[in-house]
Amino acid sequence: MSLPPPRSVPELRRAVLDGAYGPSPRELTVTSAFWLHHTTRLAGGDVTYRNHYLLLRSGDAFGACSFEADGPHPDLCADASGRTLDELIRHEVPCVGIAALDAYLARVRPHRDTGTAESVTLPTGTPEQRARARDAAVAGLLDIAPGARVALIGVVNPLVAAIREQGGVCLPCDFNLRTTQWGDPVTDDMHQVLAEADAVVATGMTLGNGSFDVILDHCRTRRTPLVVYAQTGSAVARAFLGSGVHALSAEPFPFSQFSADQTALYRYRAAA
Repeated sequence: MSLPPPRSVPELRRAVLDGAYGPSPRELTVTSAFWLHHTTRLAGGDVTYRNHYLLLRSGDAFGACSFEADGPHPDLCADASGRTLDELIRHEVPCVGIAALDAYLARVRPHRDTGTAESVTLPTGTPEQRARARDAAVAGLLDIAPGARVALIGVVNPLVAAIREQGGVCLPCDFNLRTTQWGDPVTDDMHQVLAEADAVVATGMTLGNGSFDVILDHCRTRRTPLVVYAQTGSAVARAFLGSGVHALSAEPFPFSQFSADQTALYRYRAAA
């Protein structure tokens, strides 16, 4: 029996806790928890990207959530290992709840087994080679009319370039960057770019900072196409395909920046 798509993250959380997506999360345990601080500056770049991740492993799946620098302390991990997904989905710290929800959905329906995703192999190589391959895979989900204004919420410079190469006008928004690689101003006002956008591209980090539901509701109400590129929260974002999300690039752990070997990225498109 197919489930009606959720309208919000809290609605998805309630359905999971009620067992609507498979086994009760009370029956599934988190074995390992990881707190990661990761920085990247690619060759030739002048920007250092700083990222924080919480990862929870349950069975053969990893759930992940990005958070800002003032997020949870690493000591949280000691308390998370050994607890059930039910407990952690209900956790008072938002990014813990998202990571646990992601772990549950990735475990009961792994990206590799869905049959509805297009698997893209990111090649063995340097950070620059793998980043280019990843960003090209994400750009392949864009379907931009010439002159379309595209809100990019979570700035990745190759996606700015990809939007322009397809004839779009990029409206960049990010909490941590002030300019793009080419000196374009980057706003931190999400509502500004959403109001102007004909299409939206957003990162999975919007799940961690609480803006995902705002973006989702805006795009659903205005019938604005929404593409999500998600390393963290990819299984959570997948639940909204056809319910506000038009297409999804899902990259489960290990993310491209954490491996030099081949890894898989999964591209989804909502049914017409």
